Amino acid sequence: MIALTSTSIAWLLFAVILGGWVVYAFLNIRQSRDELGSEIELAANRKKYYDDEELEGPRLTRVLGIGVILLVIMVIGLPLYWILEPARQAGAEEAKDEIFVEWGSQLFATTADGGFNCAGCHGGMNGAGGEAPYNLTDPATGEVRAVNWKAPAVNTIFYRFDEDEVRFILVYGRPFSPMSPWGLEGGGPMNSQQIDTLIAYMKSIQVERENCGVGEDDPKTCPSGNLPADTQSDIDTLALQSVEDGTYASYGEALYNLELASGAYSCARCHTQGWSWGDPGQPGQGAFGWNLTGGAVNAHFPNEAEMVDFIRNGSVFGQKYGIQGQGSGRMPGFGAMLTDEQIQAIVEYVRTL
Repeated sequence: MIALTSTSIAWLLFAVILGGWVVYAFLNIRQSRDELGSEIELAANRKKYYDDEELEGPRLTRVLGIGVILLVIMVIGLPLYWILEPARQAGAEEAKDEIFVEWGSQLFATTADGGFNCAGCHGGMNGAGGEAPYNLTDPATGEVRAVNWKAPAVNTIFYRFDEDEVRFILVYGRPFSPMSPWGLEGGGPMNSQQIDTLIAYMKSIQVERENCGVGEDDPKTCPSGNLPADTQSDIDTLALQSVEDGTYASYGEALYNLELASGAYSCARCHTQGWSWGDPGQPGQGAFGWNLTGGAVNAHFPNEAEMVDFIRNGSVFGQKYGIQGQGSGRMPGFGAMLTDEQIQAIVEYVRTL
């Protein structure tokens, strides 16, 4: 707001100064005379001027007064400018963020509203998760069938991925899913600025976190924050109810399979073939993520605590994990979404597959 006010004042001063010069030029043109042919009449040094009494009295006082006024303006104006400049820069940055969010919302909107239909698949403008129509081709028979793919929520995507990872997904898409490439580098229609504005909008719709650290001002993206406690409690309630009604045999199995109301990825989304379109195969046998069955997990993570840490933090591109594993960045971290007890229960279940 301060920046906008300062800009308005600057434009007003510019208009006043410009108007003054226009008036000055107009009056001088009106007062000019045609050539009379006499150098004596036209020469400025021959024109009668103020006498000494006027020149060294009122005239000098006026000129010195104008000088004092200009000096006062500089003495007050320059420090005032320095004081307001940080606020102006912050205001400009905030205004840019607001513009990016607005542009991003236009891209995120449905096709009917002129957007690229992110909202159509991901559950509306709040990005809480939805469904996307998709055609599956059976690799054995070539049969094609239409399914409704469970599109994940994006209002918690920065809980699981950092900005570079989100940008990579947007640019190159998710192979073997309805998520197509959207960036020019991946063959999509959006340039880098459009991707930036889309990311800015998704940041603006993130579920606000709890327990942000000191100096972390934005509760939607603070690094040390976590999903609100009442939402984590809802996850527990949903998982326990599914155990009580016999849908799943254990608390860990329920957490692994449920598409959580919080918008968290289900583990089964990536690690169980067919889960995303409502026709799950053998749990943990692999899909977008690798196969978790047959003792592979226990062999790769002989230390259970290391596996817990891997699920909490996700894979970091190029960084070692487990036994001879190298991070690709595709495995998101769930430490900001799930409690340590919930992650521990999932690990205990997965290690039985």
